[in-house]
Amino acid sequence: MSMEEPLVMARGLTKKFGDFEAVSGIDVQVERGDVFGFLGPNGAGKSSTMRMIGCVSPVSAGRLRVLGLNPRDEGPAIRARLGVVPQEDNLDNDLSVGDNLTIYGRYFGLPRAVIKERAAELLEFMQLAERRDARVEALSGGMKRRLTIARALINQPDLLLLDEPTTGLDPQARHLLWERLYQLKLRGVTLVLTTHYMDEAEQLCDRLVIMDRGHIVAEGSPRELINRHSTREVVELRFNSMEDREHSVPRLADLSGRVEPVGERVLVYTDNGDATVSAITSNGVHPAAVLVRRASLEDVFLILTGRTLDE
Repeated sequence: MSMEEPLVMARGLTKKFGDFEAVSGIDVQVERGDVFGFLGPNGAGKSSTMRMIGCVSPVSAGRLRVLGLNPRDEGPAIRARLGVVPQEDNLDNDLSVGDNLTIYGRYFGLPRAVIKERAAELLEFMQLAERRDARVEALSGGMKRRLTIARALINQPDLLLLDEPTTGLDPQARHLLWERLYQLKLRGVTLVLTTHYMDEAEQLCDRLVIMDRGHIVAEGSPRELINRHSTREVVELRFNSMEDREHSVPRLADLSGRVEPVGERVLVYTDNGDATVSAITSNGVHPAAVLVRRASLEDVFLILTGRTLDE
């Protein structure tokens, strides 16, 4: 493929399991050097799309090219140039950290000297050098995730696929992994990731698509999507009871173009949060708690689908 061609290009991409359509005719394009994200709740079709891109699940309909090649006919050639980080770690717990990289490198036919050099560099980059001789089962969840990413980079892939890379990690481990992925981005590695964490998508992605029930409902950079679909700020209100909340919603609707009851909260969309809070109290609405925050991708998803990402 030429340098100008997209690394991933899908048109009308569809995945069916029997009568169930998990991915419904989506269009996707990933350019070299992008960090591209699929954002959506569980069941949105993100992982099914990723498995088709990774050449481990056949396309039901539509057109897909990965690295300029057709997965149907050239799957092995594509997989040899991919790095894959699955949703669940599949490391060999009986081997050491270093041996996990060495054995994986041999699958690609790499010389031992090359594997040794790359493994040392990757363990240093992933902040695991001091754990080289440790058994994998002794590592924390965050360390195992970083090792899985190091392993996926051993063949110096053209494209790195990460399926829910930080699911199950504590906040400190998540932020450390984000920093490592950002450093990969600075090195020019093309990343494609799935996530249901809106803060992860905002932190990492240059461009993303928001998926819901197999469809793409929005596409763009995080900031573009927020500017296009939401207001600049959101006022979050909590009430002492659902009765108080229901009584207050009609009054709030008079103050803003969009008011969304979500569970025990009410979200008021506005371009001036402080002014809206003043207007709310002046209008006789007295919530138990008030938070003014900037709009996020979570708000975009709610506005477009009527649901939150964790529903």
